[in-house]
Amino acid sequence: MPILLALGVALLFGLVFGPQWWVRRVMTQHATERPDLPGTGGELARHLLDLAQLQHVPVEIAPADHFDPAANVVRLSPENHDGRSITAVAVAAHEVSHALQHAAGDRLLAARAAFAQIVSRVELAAGLVMLTAPLVLAVVKSPTLLGLQVAVGLALLSVRLVLHLLTLPVELDASFRRALPILETGRYLDAGDLLDARSVLRAAALTYVASSLVSLLNIARFR
Repeated sequence: MPILLALGVALLFGLVFGPQWWVRRVMTQHATERPDLPGTGGELARHLLDLAQLQHVPVEIAPADHFDPAANVVRLSPENHDGRSITAVAVAAHEVSHALQHAAGDRLLAARAAFAQIVSRVELAAGLVMLTAPLVLAVVKSPTLLGLQVAVGLALLSVRLVLHLLTLPVELDASFRRALPILETGRYLDAGDLLDARSVLRAAALTYVASSLVSLLNIARFR
């Protein structure tokens, strides 16, 4: 039984942390500086936005790579904004592709932005549920009620994962229907580098899902 329990825990941690580990590994693997590339990620992002007649969409440096539909801003991490690597180029193209989706009125992208606001409120409710669980046990002294409350808290915490799973097509569209063809037809990368860029774009598409899986284990902060 202890062996089965250990295997179960190991499998759980693998399922939760494995995707994020893979995403980081791919991003790091292709983040080596390449002086032979024509520009940095930030320069490519600016070029692609201008090419798409989106001169009004700024490119900013931020802690994490993302497109903010509310502010209509492409934000890149310092290493990808100033870096000249396959990762920087691919991530820049991916985030610009979200700006292209936004400009085209992509319904799934708009739905994700709207749902994300609801998710924030749901996660706040989940925090309150988890924080009050010990108090409820002390007052009511019902393990069954405690278990039910924890189950509700877990269900609420999983909403962000559901959000990213439902909107995964938005990420895949940005990576493979937009960013990859842009890099290929624009000849920003040669054939060999495009294979590496495909791996980075796949990782970029799964970034939010991987992060959401890890967030499910943040329950410890509510104890």
